[in-house]
Amino acid sequence: MRSSLGALLLCCYLSGSQANRVYVHPFSLFAVANVSCETLQTKTSKPLHTVPVAPLDIEVMTPDNRDQLEVDAQRHNITTKTAVLAQLLNTLGLRLYEALSRQQPGTNILLSPVNTFGSLITFYLGVSTKTAMPYQDLLSLRIETDREDCVSLVDGHELLKTLQGINSLVDDGPKDEITTQVWTFSRQDAQLSEDFIQGTQDFSDTSFTRGLDFSNPQEAEHLVNSFLEKTSNGKVKGIFKDLNSSSDLLFVSSFNFQGNWRTAFQPEKTSLQEFYVDETTTVMTPLMTHTGQYHYHNDKVRRCTVVKLSLSKRSHMLLVLPHEGANMKDIESKLLTVIPVWQESLQEGLLELSLPKFSMSSVNDLRDLLTKMSPIVGAKLLGSEAEFTRLSNIQPFTIDQAVNKVTFEMSEEGAELQDKTQEAGVPLKLSINRPFFFSVIEGDSRAVLLMGKIVNPTL
Repeated sequence: MRSSLGALLLCCYLSGSQANRVYVHPFSLFAVANVSCETLQTKTSKPLHTVPVAPLDIEVMTPDNRDQLEVDAQRHNITTKTAVLAQLLNTLGLRLYEALSRQQPGTNILLSPVNTFGSLITFYLGVSTKTAMPYQDLLSLRIETDREDCVSLVDGHELLKTLQGINSLVDDGPKDEITTQVWTFSRQDAQLSEDFIQGTQDFSDTSFTRGLDFSNPQEAEHLVNSFLEKTSNGKVKGIFKDLNSSSDLLFVSSFNFQGNWRTAFQPEKTSLQEFYVDETTTVMTPLMTHTGQYHYHNDKVRRCTVVKLSLSKRSHMLLVLPHEGANMKDIESKLLTVIPVWQESLQEGLLELSLPKFSMSSVNDLRDLLTKMSPIVGAKLLGSEAEFTRLSNIQPFTIDQAVNKVTFEMSEEGAELQDKTQEAGVPLKLSINRPFFFSVIEGDSRAVLLMGKIVNPTL
């Protein structure tokens, strides 16, 4: 697996949407200074700096210290790096989504490509040169001129800061925002690398690094889960089960998207209606309705209708509703290539749109997620073949559990008041009353922040 797929998609995207921009390989934007191809057996010449970890105290909920000036400097900063990184994380996210959907065809799915990509880059900061290669392959950050026995490294901190910059573009007031939190729990006798701890801060709004005695797994489980619940305002709870007394490190990242529609739905038109889960199953669910101008596209080739719904000033939702009788699996298998095509094919028209009320959350085990995509990838990145020689002063050292918690919350209200003026013309009626795919996209970089599928909105 090499970076050619990601590079090809990036090239197509940038040449199609920004014809005057010269294509730049992602590696050249994020390479470490004075980069050279390090052999896979190299322990690396860079010394490993580690720091002690504060013990977990359920009463001490203070986040890790960070340089706020540096954090603020990264926000709202659009660069070539932002657009290129967006396409890398989109590619990875869609591959992981396809693997999840293939394994769980009849369930609701929610995934954050941004959160997954950020977690993997944070781990990358602690890996050996040998394990760095499969990480860069998966993330399309490998340079093609490298020999098979060496790898040129990228700057993980620059990647994470750019990633957090994408998140900051969406924040548009108290009702349209992204909040990212990261927790790391290591064995109490371990020191963690400064690079890794800095990475958890680059990637998040708040981070917590704590040491823990795992010798009593049940007590450790209670302490960790209680701490997560308290420091997340109740959004992250009951994450860990069946801890092991020999654990080295637990990792949790939380991505919370809270938003509202640009234009409110009409509350007086919200009503209980049938939602067709499958050919034999229906559920009753509230469907919100709004009549107005929407950008949409009726894709007759792929047998689906695509609608764009504005959220904040810089983000929007893309809904994909299969035509009656069409196969969702067929559409999902093409998402990697057709989402950019849909974006360019949207045309404005008058719609009477009915959409289920839905907020949802998911918990994804990263090792399991990667293994669903490829058992080989799962083993090399977080499994038995992964080497985390730059993560701690203790060797060998492993990441025992790595979990992503994603929450998506939408209000029925809107940032702008409903226009009571009757739209001229006869609207096309479109009812989202059967399983559909959706993605939340940052409009400037086109980064896919969230993607998912609603099979049953009542679950």
